[in-house]
Amino acid sequence: MRVVSVEMRDFRTYARAEARIGEGLTVVHGPNGAGKSNLLEAIYFACTARSPRTRSERELVRFGAKAARVVVRLLDGAQPHELAVGYEAAAGGAPALKRMTVDGAEVERMLDVQSRPLISVFLPDRLELIKGPPALRRSHLDQVVAAIWPLRAQTRREYSRVLAQRNALLARIRAGRVSKSTLSSWDRELASKALALRRHREEAVGLLAVPFAERATLLGCSGEPALEYRPRSRAESEEEFLGELAERLDGDLERGFSGHGPHRDELATVREGRELRVYGSQGEQRLALLALLLAERAVLARERGRTPLMLLDDVMSELDGERRELLARELSGGGQSVIATTDLGHVPGAAEMAVTRLRISPGAILQEAIAA
Repeated sequence: MRVVSVEMRDFRTYARAEARIGEGLTVVHGPNGAGKSNLLEAIYFACTARSPRTRSERELVRFGAKAARVVVRLLDGAQPHELAVGYEAAAGGAPALKRMTVDGAEVERMLDVQSRPLISVFLPDRLELIKGPPALRRSHLDQVVAAIWPLRAQTRREYSRVLAQRNALLARIRAGRVSKSTLSSWDRELASKALALRRHREEAVGLLAVPFAERATLLGCSGEPALEYRPRSRAESEEEFLGELAERLDGDLERGFSGHGPHRDELATVREGRELRVYGSQGEQRLALLALLLAERAVLARERGRTPLMLLDDVMSELDGERRELLARELSGGGQSVIATTDLGHVPGAAEMAVTRLRISPGAILQEAIAA
């Protein structure tokens, strides 16, 4: 499955614009502030109905406009598909409106659609995935699990549902409205879902660990880079997990919520045993993020036969010439990639006709070359 084109209307700095995306590498180049990042964001938004840059979707609407719309056209073999997301900002107290369609039919969640590409994005803002709070990494890991094994996404949703029920019950026990004995059935269900969720995450990290270390080393991360899953629970059975919950019940009641389980686990990127989140430079954190995304790409290509579309913004600026060559070689191994850069010379092979090139000026896209 590959993206053929993207069309934007009143999205960020674009009033109306369209671009064709190459089968392999597409290089988007132009000066700072021209709209390169906006183009990558538009592709991501149409494929997921989310922005990788902001939670305030009002920012996506071009200044002075009322609504934004992005359409991505795809080919799955010879079968064409169209994904479209429209967003209308709230006005006069009315709620904002978002409409998502696949081949003209409205859908509730774009992420559940099978006829959409897997997608991975590297943005400077995404460094929070490495140096930010653990919740971001847990969420990302759960998305990777769902991408590798789509049916396992249900486990995370079920765990969240049971956890919310248990937390609500803790609040009622704390208020004296019900007894502690009412927890038993929810604790057992939580234990079952917790062990399954932990197992899924462990399996995913097991697949990612070696590709991550290899790519981090190739990109210039010194020492011994590693990816580690660190669960809070060491329980090997439901009974052991129930015992852990019982030991922590007084603390849970005091806090009013459950403090133990996979919702407190950590995914760590480390170098020589020290977390890059704390001890890594920003350059090392960037390399770790890129290595993680490339490892996920390799695993998904191997496990599902689907290589994610990679959107890479300002990825080349802090790499030396050798690492740029290595990255270009990695990306040329299959699948689609879109790289945004201010300097065309930073992308090895970008001046050749075998690479699709898009030159960006404020609000406009010029198609310079399309890959054969």
